[in-house]
Amino acid sequence: MKVVGIIPSRYASTRFPGKPLAMIKGKTMIHRVCEQAWKSKLDAVVVATDDMRIAEEVLSFGGQYVLTDPMHRSGTDRCCEALDILETQYDAVVNIQGDEPFIDPKEINLLVDLISRDDTQLASLVKRFDDEEELFGPNKVKVVMDKDGKALYFSRSPIPFLRNVDKDKWLQKGVFYQHIGIYAYKAKTLREIAGMQPTPLEMVESLEQLRWLENGLSIHMAVVEANNIAIDSPDDLVKAIEFAQNLPVGE
Repeated sequence: MKVVGIIPSRYASTRFPGKPLAMIKGKTMIHRVCEQAWKSKLDAVVVATDDMRIAEEVLSFGGQYVLTDPMHRSGTDRCCEALDILETQYDAVVNIQGDEPFIDPKEINLLVDLISRDDTQLASLVKRFDDEEELFGPNKVKVVMDKDGKALYFSRSPIPFLRNVDKDKWLQKGVFYQHIGIYAYKAKTLREIAGMQPTPLEMVESLEQLRWLENGLSIHMAVVEANNIAIDSPDDLVKAIEFAQNLPVGE
């Protein structure tokens, strides 16, 4: 099975314009994301962007890009257009977040293994919550799974609800999983979901993966011990720069 990693990368961002070109210890963020993806077992890595400034940066470090429509609703839709633009035919796609410059290649490999299974339409990752503030914060997405590791539901609220347990004891008494926003799709499935209309649960939670569940698709999840640094704001960039100072020389 041939699997391509696609990195959606927009220049315009409400909270952090030009984020992909932000410098982290001598390299742009998009450069670092590509380098981590190159270390995985992906057959190819492609940046899907809507801006020539990003495209030129990708070319400067030997990467591959495709120009996509600036009006896409999501990274998923951008990945679908990129897949159709590519001349090589791929069986599956891993959608790699363009704002995680230190993503572990092992996580990408795990998704490649999951999506390569015949019974997998979609795949993603979770990690166990260990922080009470994050558990109850709406910016961290929670997920519950069935006994086979398939997602049952995603929510911005803590799930499952622990009845008759004080909230300051939830992490002690229960197990809660945080969704990590990296996806893998069979090529056929990606094209299918790109054509789906928004659904009621998706709109109330503002989570596109609920659209897929509402349409009857299965999402296989794998548990990892990730502690990735996602950069959503200039403050996050400061943390990433501090982290990069401890990397080996040349990295």
